Amino acid sequence: MRSWLNTENIRRSGEGIEYHPLIPFLPPDAKVLFLGSFPPQRKRWCIDFYYPNFINDHWRIEGAVFFSDRNHFVLPEAKSFSLEAIVPFCQQRGIAFFDTATAVRRLKDNAADQFLEVVEPTDLHALLQQLPHLEVIVTTGQKATEVLCQYFAIAQVPKVGSSVPIPNVFSVDGHQVRLHRLPSSSRAYPLSFDNKVLYYKQMFLEAGLL
Repeated sequence: MRSWLNTENIRRSGEGIEYHPLIPFLPPDAKVLFLGSFPPQRKRWCIDFYYPNFINDHWRIEGAVFFSDRNHFVLPEAKSFSLEAIVPFCQQRGIAFFDTATAVRRLKDNAADQFLEVVEPTDLHALLQQLPHLEVIVTTGQKATEVLCQYFAIAQVPKVGSSVPIPNVFSVDGHQVRLHRLPSSSRAYPLSFDNKVLYYKQMFLEAGLL
């Protein structure tokens, strides 16, 4: 299994600045791109991939949406997720991942977005050039949503569960790319797991992945 760690960036991190520790995951036919803010601290990881915190429910939500099984990607005895199942699934379905920041400072010793200072924003235009079939960008947090809206000059910030068109961004098929905001998969977000699944399922349906 290929490593998705960006070892050069890991070496560069220091003096309070963290560079993004993961390589962008960009299947060439991807229709959906999840853009977060920045990965949590390495001490919170159980896999070297996106959404690596075992108590974050992103991979449980995708298991429930696509396989009607919240534990489809879970390795319960290891308290981890199955990277061997996640990577080929995302490649086959066309689900991409990266973040809106490539370098940050953590103002507190936790993973909360409000304590992240963006040092280098991601070059989103360059990122999207690698995803010619993209139709939906998904954000699940306030900071990522605000950064993306500012970057693309989106005046109407979407509410959770809704989407807005991204000005002047189209797929090679002529579809206008939309920003779709979903509830956070963090357990700190005040919404039940089952209701989160419904929001995610609707987005994947609209994107044509279900």
